[in-house]
Amino acid sequence: MHFKLIIALVEDDKTDAVMKVARENGATGSTVINQARGEGSRVTRTFFGLSLQTQRDVLLFVVEEHLARHILEQIAEAGEFEQKPGTGIAFQVDVEDAVGVSRQVRELRHTVEEKL
Repeated sequence: MHFKLIIALVEDDKTDAVMKVARENGATGSTVINQARGEGSRVTRTFFGLSLQTQRDVLLFVVEEHLARHILEQIAEAGEFEQKPGTGIAFQVDVEDAVGVSRQVRELRHTVEEKL
C-alpha cells in the first residue's frame, strides 16, 4: 500500500471542519500544528504594529494514495480555499516510506479494494 502526505494550511476556525471532512472521506487521522503564520502575495495589514491576520493551523494527513485526490478536493471545499482568497491551501506529496501505519493499512485494505 502506498501513501500520500496531504498538508493543509487553514484558518484556525476551519480546522475542525477540514478534519471532519477528511475523516469522512478516508483519512484515518491527522496531526495538527497550531498557530502557524504565513504571507500571501499581498502585504499584510497592521494596526499600530499588530498583525490583522487570522491564526492558521497546519494539518498533516497520511492517506492511501487512491483516496488522496478526493480527500484533497473535499478539504479545499470545507476550507473554502477557492471561494475566498487567502483562506488556505492544501497540497499532497508522495511518501517514500512510512512506519507506524500498520493499523491504518488493516483499516484501509477493504475500502481501497472496493474503490479499485
